[in-house]
Amino acid sequence: MQPAETIEFPQALDILFQPARYKVLYGGRGGAKSWGIARALLIDGAARPIRILCTREFQTSIKDSVHKLLSDQVVKLGLSEFYDVRATTIRGKNGTEFTFEGLHHNMNSIRSYEGVDRVWVEEASSVSKSSWDVLIPTIRKDESEIWVSFNPEFEDDETFRRFVLTPPRNALVRKLGYADNPWFPKVLEDERLELLRKSSDDYDYVWGGNCRRWLEGAIYSSELRKVMATGRVGEVPFDPAVPVFTAWDLGHTDSTCIVWYQVVANEIHIIESYGTNGGSVSEYASQVLGQNVQIDIVNNEVVCRVGDAIPELRHRLSYQYERHWLPHDARAKTLAAAGKTIIEQLASALTIHKMAIVPEIGVEDGIQAARMVFGRLWFDANGTADLMRALRRYKRKLMPDGISLAQKPLHDQHSHFADAFRMLAVSVRSEAITPKTPNAGRVLYVGPGNEATLNDMWASHTSTRSARI
Repeated sequence: MQPAETIEFPQALDILFQPARYKVLYGGRGGAKSWGIARALLIDGAARPIRILCTREFQTSIKDSVHKLLSDQVVKLGLSEFYDVRATTIRGKNGTEFTFEGLHHNMNSIRSYEGVDRVWVEEASSVSKSSWDVLIPTIRKDESEIWVSFNPEFEDDETFRRFVLTPPRNALVRKLGYADNPWFPKVLEDERLELLRKSSDDYDYVWGGNCRRWLEGAIYSSELRKVMATGRVGEVPFDPAVPVFTAWDLGHTDSTCIVWYQVVANEIHIIESYGTNGGSVSEYASQVLGQNVQIDIVNNEVVCRVGDAIPELRHRLSYQYERHWLPHDARAKTLAAAGKTIIEQLASALTIHKMAIVPEIGVEDGIQAARMVFGRLWFDANGTADLMRALRRYKRKLMPDGISLAQKPLHDQHSHFADAFRMLAVSVRSEAITPKTPNAGRVLYVGPGNEATLNDMWASHTSTRSARI
């Protein structure tokens, strides 16, 4: 099956028709990157039966995917009789199939795609190291290819480093811009010239396809500049002689994030970060312990079973935890867990006297607390890549006037790591006034007016059972 008419492509997209494990298109707006990839894949799929996975880091619904772009190109290519465009898939009469998945929240699903022929990773600048580390070895079929398209943001983003600064040997990499598109429309040309007139820095990023220096409106941009300028992002090894702390942000309908840190002399070493969407309490405990953990409610009791080590998390078996700092909403009861609070469930695996609640001092005071600890912070570049990415993008929402910024930070996929980081900052201050050996069977609460007291919120702890299997 062939398209109804001869299809023309910009010369710069010729790499799409050459064999290579990786085909990488990046650059500024208007370069026809996504448009060209969509057409090339549809044509390839019409010529022979192939399986194509279309993915990106975050996809909460099919509307976030390239489904609409591909559907429009099916019509423009005259392939409507060949492709059956369904709500969540696109299928060809010869067996070709396009499927759509997000990476960040669907690691287990992604592992089932080992038989695909092509993967298209769109908006790839946001793809994390952990996502690439799962996706790439999964795509293992002979002659399979991974196609990557993105507008770069920062030079230290994983995708930019992996495919532009140090590309694999079997990669075809091409930077594209509006000048490479022979059909660049006049309406975009007017937009390009208008931005050139207003802001050369924004123009360099949007149309030039060059990396940003700093994100406008980012809350911690000044502090992060100093951290990077003083070389405090790099290899920060775990010190087995020093206890480990965790700071959490709990997501009930969105992401939960955990940050691991050690306090060495007067320095705060952030050694790891983790985030997931829609995870379970068992999953969070497994991440912390580095072992398979299953937490259940049986006869209104919290029952915990701890199993074998998780190979990729085995290093966490060496962590000697001093305290786990959770936000105040960890005390909230959840219907899904028979009325047991999150902290009650987690304590069955993580030890009750190591649990603590971060005082609720408000978002703005928490941000100021975070600013105050930046001078003591060291970040492990690999272990905290997701956290650093989020902190660079944590910003206030631009008001409708296009000039002023809202007081409240923007709530998006980056704010959850930023909230966990805020918990870290407040917990560091609280730890200085925390009793070192809180009474067993109680959860430590440090807050205004009772900074060195223990509350009685763990009244039902005696019903908790734990087993190692």
